[in-house]
Amino acid sequence: MTIGSTGEHTWRYRLWRHLCEAYDGPFTFVGPREELYDKHAEAPTSYAYAEPDFPRSHLAGWGEGWLHMAPLIGEAIREHRPGVLLVSLGLIDLGFYTNAEQTAENVRAFVAAAREASPRIRMVLLPVIPNIRAHADAPFAEQVDRFNVLLAKAVADLDEPRSPILLASPPESYDIHADTYDGTHPNASGEHRIAGAFAGAMYEAWGVGQAYMAGTD
Repeated sequence: MTIGSTGEHTWRYRLWRHLCEAYDGPFTFVGPREELYDKHAEAPTSYAYAEPDFPRSHLAGWGEGWLHMAPLIGEAIREHRPGVLLVSLGLIDLGFYTNAEQTAENVRAFVAAAREASPRIRMVLLPVIPNIRAHADAPFAEQVDRFNVLLAKAVADLDEPRSPILLASPPESYDIHADTYDGTHPNASGEHRIAGAFAGAMYEAWGVGQAYMAGTD
């Protein structure tokens, strides 16, 4: 949902466009990766963004979640020195790798590693957005709901003044039938809604930018 696949804009692009217009300070996106996922190659080898002219650096991976990112985040922060982490993870963990409690432990490991690398790092964490599987698989839906409760608890437990953590609100009016192309991955309107969730959290809590205008290209 964050890395995107060949031909997509990604919510990262939508947020960048918004901040270019709404934020009056310097900023960029950083990270060790720039690729999109190529579905034909089944690998992150594509650079064919719908709009390639933006800072495309990220630390996202197709099929990678909290389990995979917790061991990587410290080195990525030390090398690329972000001030804010925008994190949308968890669906793939719950779907294939870990239960809600184990996934929440990986959230805490991620935060600890991030702060070890940068004690004043700020973070915005997005709850898991239920996908088409959650609509058809009641036990999976329960795991998603349980994890989101545990995620909120982790944010409440771990938030501190020198390294604040925000729990973003779920994207407003998100509809998997209208805002995704396959019941999981965002289409253009879904990208806008996810970008808006991050933008809204930073604006409301930290005064960064302005409220997100969903129609922005």
